[in-house]
Amino acid sequence: MGDKKCVLYDRVCIECGECNLCDLDPSKICDNCGKCIGLGGGEDAPEYRAVKVDGIITEDMNPGDYLYDEETLEDPSDDLGLYH
Repeated sequence: MGDKKCVLYDRVCIECGECNLCDLDPSKICDNCGKCIGLGGGEDAPEYRAVKVDGIITEDMNPGDYLYDEETLEDPSDDLGLYH
């Protein structure tokens, strides 16, 4: 596998760690609390939530082979952008 691609910018990953920062509090490392996608609850929480899953990596697969794909396989006829 070649150089890892940065998930935030159009460049090779330089291991800056910016992708691990919290979207709501950039001084904090993301701890998967879910507040950024509305999992915090309360009156302003949406009635439904969705997370797009590109695929599932099983125990016998190497995650490094899949984490930094440069292309996605989206079906342009699918107006929701979901896979079938």
